[in-house]
Order: sequence, then structure tokens, then C-alpha cells
Amino acid sequence: MENNKVWFITGASKGLGLELAKKLLSEGYKVAATSRSEEALIKVFGDVSENFLPLEMDLVDEKSVKNAIEVAVSHFKTIDVLVNNAGYGLLGALEELTDAESRKNYEVNVFGLLNVIRNTVPYMRAKQSGHIFNISSVGGYHGGFAGWGIYCSTKFAVPGLTESLSAEVKEFGINATIVYPGYFRTDFLKDSSLLLPQDPIADYKAVRQSESAHKGDINQNQPGDPVKLAEALIKASQDQNPPLHLFLGEDAYNMANQKIESVQKDLENWKAVSVSTGL
Repeated sequence: MENNKVWFITGASKGLGLELAKKLLSEGYKVAATSRSEEALIKVFGDVSENFLPLEMDLVDEKSVKNAIEVAVSHFKTIDVLVNNAGYGLLGALEELTDAESRKNYEVNVFGLLNVIRNTVPYMRAKQSGHIFNISSVGGYHGGFAGWGIYCSTKFAVPGLTESLSAEVKEFGINATIVYPGYFRTDFLKDSSLLLPQDPIADYKAVRQSESAHKGDINQNQPGDPVKLAEALIKASQDQNPPLHLFLGEDAYNMANQKIESVQKDLENWKAVSVSTGL
């Protein structure tokens, strides 16, 4: 039965990961949930049970990731669905963000995700089945927002590697889906999940305006329902032909179409130049 499947969710102590884990457990699925703090997971979901396993895991430490996955497989005997959800936002101009600030965002949002994939796929490949959901963002498809360059670039990396992953694991019966959420009403815009530059540059007025808007007006007024996002992921996991690209939220749907229209316009306007470059 579908609800006997084992889901492995990173970043499950808050936000979209928390809502997904709650929804899955309410429907009888088995859930291995990870967070930097096992205590935070137990506080929300309770202790280890037949259907629930809290796991403390450091995404950027491959040994920690490998150990958490091994414990999950030992407990549940398998992993059927992987959701790479853990990550954080970074809002600052490219000039003002330090190398360390930028690299840390990549370590978590990209290389941490790769650590989980690298250590989960062997189990899925062995049983010739599985589904991997990599949570990107609409900002991983449309990056035209002042102050979001580093974050968006980490989220642009997710579709690139997931498209290749999909081509690589298809022969093993494993599906891969890129999820592009728009604005969902979680704690993503709070200080714990959205970091700002240590040394802001006052000249960047558009960036400061974006900071003010996201920390103020947009925070807790996002239009997306995280419970409905969870339902969408469950539905996609049950489909015989799940999507490679899954945009969630009307805002994400509209922004994706705006990007597509913009690219098509440039393609046509510059077609003569594009096709004139052959030998």
C-alpha cells in the first residue's frame, strides 16, 4: 500500500518539512525526519515509534549524513521517498556578501543536498525503485530579484543537478522531481531561516527595500498553504509518471511563465545573431 512507504525528510523540525512530516504521519506513512537538533523533532512529533524516527543530522558533514541514513534503513528497512528540504535563505547584494557567507549558503543548500543524495541512492538503486524530491524555489527558476543572487544561484543549482540525476537513475526505476515553491506561510522569512549580510552597503537601496518587505509585510502574509504543498508532494509520489518540474503556488506558476516569455522574446529578437555563429 502507498502509505506503507518510508519517507526520509531533511529539515523537518520547521517550515515545509515539518508540515510534510505531520501530514504523512497523520496518513499512516513511516517518516525518518532529520534536523540539526533531535530534541526539536521530539518536541514536535514525540519519541521514536513504529512510524516515526527522529534523527540529528549535520548536512555538511558527510559522516553525519551517512550515519543518519544507515540508522533510518536499519529502523525501517528501506527508504522509498527522499525529500531534500533543508536549507536557508540569504538576502544580500553580491558585492556585500562575503566569500564565507556565500560559501556557507552553498555548503548547506547544494553540497548538503548532494551528501544526502549520494548516500541514499545506493539503497534505492539496490531495490530498483524510489522517488527523490529536491526542494528548490521559484527563485531557482526566476532570479531577477535584487538581493537574492547567492540564494537564487544555490536554488538554480538544484534543477541542474536534478535534471542530470533524473537521467542517471531512470534506468533503476527511480524518479526525481524538482519542486519550485513560491511564497508559503512558514517561518522561512524569520531570522532563523533568512540571513542578512554582516556588512550591508547602504547604496543598495533596492536590496534594503527587499529586506524590509520580506522581514515585514511579506512575513506571515505569504499566500501559499504548506499543508496543501504537502498534499501535492504526496500526490506526485503516487503518480505513475511524476513530473520532473513541479511548480507549487499560483505565484510560482505565474513567475515561471513570465521567465519563459522573457526567454522566448530574447530568443526570437536575437535569432538572427544566434544562428549566424556557425562555421
